[in-house]
Amino acid sequence: MNVAVKPAYRAIGIGIVTAALLIGAFLIGSAQSARGSAGGHSSGTSTAGGAGTMSPSRPVVLTASGAGGRITVTGTGTVTGTPNQLVLSMGVQTSASSVSTALIEANHAARRVIAALTSHGVRKSDIQTSGLSIQPNYSNGSPAPVGYAVTEQLTATLRNLAAAGSQIQAAATAGGNATTVDGVSLNLTDTGALLARARAAAVRDAQAKATQFASALHQALGGVVSLTSQAVVPYPIFTGYAAAVPSAGHSVPVAPGKQQVSVQITVVYAIG
Repeated sequence: MNVAVKPAYRAIGIGIVTAALLIGAFLIGSAQSARGSAGGHSSGTSTAGGAGTMSPSRPVVLTASGAGGRITVTGTGTVTGTPNQLVLSMGVQTSASSVSTALIEANHAARRVIAALTSHGVRKSDIQTSGLSIQPNYSNGSPAPVGYAVTEQLTATLRNLAAAGSQIQAAATAGGNATTVDGVSLNLTDTGALLARARAAAVRDAQAKATQFASALHQALGGVVSLTSQAVVPYPIFTGYAAAVPSAGHSVPVAPGKQQVSVQITVVYAIG
């Protein structure tokens, strides 16, 4: 028996079959998606905790575990010492109607100053010429100079503070009315022993601080991970006037005072 299917009915049948196939595919996909959300892993990036697929609405949580914590502290050690060196900055200044005359007079005065310093125990190698200036002098707004001023400057290192006062006095007397003094500075030159004491004090200070922090955190203080030391510069302190260094009469009194040497360190300790 031959059955003939008309074109209209054929189109209707094909549409029904196609719809059924689409519905079935949708149901299968939904079931697989539900199973994946319940316990499986997708091919996407997972969280650090382990299960579940990452979605834009859920932030990634990273859990890190280290071998132990660390404490960083700063320790300071400060000690005082007495300066053992004086640096004198002085010179001579002369004026004359001509440059040559003013320069000659300044040269004579500077030589007298140098001779006085060396005769009082200052080594020639510790005396240095540090400046020379020649300037015209004007008067009453005149465009032409009425004379010239010459300044010669010296720097002398006085290594014996007991004699420094008499050395300064002798130099100033030798220069006469041409003498100028710009200033003095007192220095600590031998800081080896002072630095050793300051470093030890800085380490003790850092250790005490680290112990306090570890105790407050209920942690055991471990060993030193690293230690960094900063630059050290001696500097004067003003806690009162020190007694002047004994010297002969008619000399400049010299009071060396005290200077501090400070060491600062940064120490990293392990805790745990």
